[in-house]
Amino acid sequence: MFETDDLRLLDVVARTGSFTAAADELSYTQSAVSRRIAALEREAKGPLFERLARGVRLTPAGTVLHRHARDVLERLDHAALELAAVHDGSGGRLRVGAFATANAVLLPETLREFRQACPGVEVALVEGFSNRLLERLHEGSIDIAVVSDYPSGLVPGAEAELVPLLTDELLVALPPGHRLAHRQVIDLRDLRDENWIEGAPPGHPTMLAQSCARAGFTPRIGIRIGEWTGKLGYVAAGLGVTLLPSMAARAVRGDLALRPLGAYAPRRQVYAALPRTAPLAAAATLLRLLRRAAREWHAPDGRPEDAHTSGGSIDASGTGQ
Repeated sequence: MFETDDLRLLDVVARTGSFTAAADELSYTQSAVSRRIAALEREAKGPLFERLARGVRLTPAGTVLHRHARDVLERLDHAALELAAVHDGSGGRLRVGAFATANAVLLPETLREFRQACPGVEVALVEGFSNRLLERLHEGSIDIAVVSDYPSGLVPGAEAELVPLLTDELLVALPPGHRLAHRQVIDLRDLRDENWIEGAPPGHPTMLAQSCARAGFTPRIGIRIGEWTGKLGYVAAGLGVTLLPSMAARAVRGDLALRPLGAYAPRRQVYAALPRTAPLAAAATLLRLLRRAAREWHAPDGRPEDAHTSGGSIDASGTGQ
């Protein structure tokens, strides 16, 4: 097996045409170069250089080995550059996970800034449920994730560090012409007789159930739908009401009314999750931009901008978050 240092020596001798010149360039003695080339020739099973009156030149066998040596050395040099870029955050690949509503507002705007700051970094996106994203972080298949504790909490494990980004208030989505749509704030207790559209399977703890318990009643779950698009479709048809994160409010269809729930409003926490050990420099850059975006996301009065208005459509992609 040829050693990298020997292949580099072979390349320098071939380029300079002289053991002496190669020794000067590599800070070796001329005798050390001669010994190492002789050892390399023994390993190659034949002479690699013709010894001339003035200098040396490659033999046919030397030409073959030198060609392969150049390929190996160039690949190693390229690998060193790529590794340096990964370590300093200027290159490589960053695998980012996020739950669905983070992909509606928070992450797209942040990634636009990230690509301007780190144009050499390739970004790969993964969408999924928050706890599954934490599992993928532990498995090493993603490098950073945006997760939330909705609808039923997080299980981060010892390997993940959770960095708080923002508190996201959940609003109630009402169908057109609902009896309470004229109110600016709705008391959750006034919705005790409504059909609720929920995504979690029966028996799972949810923020809806917890908030309704604080308000003194158990919600009647009439329809179970995981996708936001499906939930809002049933609300628009007048078949129930549902909770909607403020983060998604700007993307909601225009015929629905979104209202805050005051003192009984459920609130979820949104986090960035990174490995506790050796997070990528590019992930640290994205985290810094996420934290800045989260600070800017709230309007001056402390509520999400446009939280009570709607328009457009929402792409939930099946995650129910």
